[in-house]
Amino acid sequence: MAVHVNGSPNTHYPSSAGAGDSITQRGFRISTRKLPILKAEPIEQMTAQLGITPPEMIFGDNAVSIEHPASGWGINFNAFDALDRVDKMGASMLQVAHSRKWQSSREKTHEGITEVVKPFDWSYSTDYKGSLRSHDPAFEPSTAPIPLDLLKRPDPILFFDELVLYEDELADNGITMLSCKIRVMPARLLLLCRFFMRLDNVLFRIRDTRVYVDFGSGEVIREYVAKEAEFEAVRLIQKLAMTREDVPAQMRDTNKLSDLLPVVDKSVERLVIR
Repeated sequence: MAVHVNGSPNTHYPSSAGAGDSITQRGFRISTRKLPILKAEPIEQMTAQLGITPPEMIFGDNAVSIEHPASGWGINFNAFDALDRVDKMGASMLQVAHSRKWQSSREKTHEGITEVVKPFDWSYSTDYKGSLRSHDPAFEPSTAPIPLDLLKRPDPILFFDELVLYEDELADNGITMLSCKIRVMPARLLLLCRFFMRLDNVLFRIRDTRVYVDFGSGEVIREYVAKEAEFEAVRLIQKLAMTREDVPAQMRDTNKLSDLLPVVDKSVERLVIR
């Protein structure tokens, strides 16, 4: 079955069959699957298909899916499709500039750091927004944001799960991670797929994709927000520096960092399932 990844055709859309946990709510089936880290053979297969070396920790069988069986609509988040969005040529000037700065900052303590600067985006940065079934109605640009007021209501949580799709420690000089979490309430759900990168002494980067579904109206809103800032700029932000909490710990807190980093890209899309 052909699917669309960020609008481009792709064939990797893991089935919800065999999912670890699932719930059906008002015609929508929500599933998550969490399995151990991939072993050598599947990693070799993924490497051949992707054309790049996967991250150190790749949870290639993990997935989150939201499906509406009656209409055939569905969106899925998985590691393969996310990694397929990584720049495989290393052509981005921004990424090259940061890799050189990182290399320069580490020359005194890490000899041979040039081995880490590979001909692809070694930070595994991705703008992945999910994998859609090919016959789904297309998302259209929208100005209507996700209704945060409705999500702040004290509604009971019927289903919650979170999982990691991939992670890499960037040769012990930071971390890059793609993770998902989803919560389902009686009338709506919210999924967050977050890419987080901390390259020590160089850069912080967060790319969030949120999918909101209103079960009653069939409205689906997909919001993508990219944020990033220089490492030193974040460290010196007054709001962070003046706190009594442990600063290194806060530098690992993605929720706090998300509030501090400036937005560099944002888009909102919408569709209605009839």
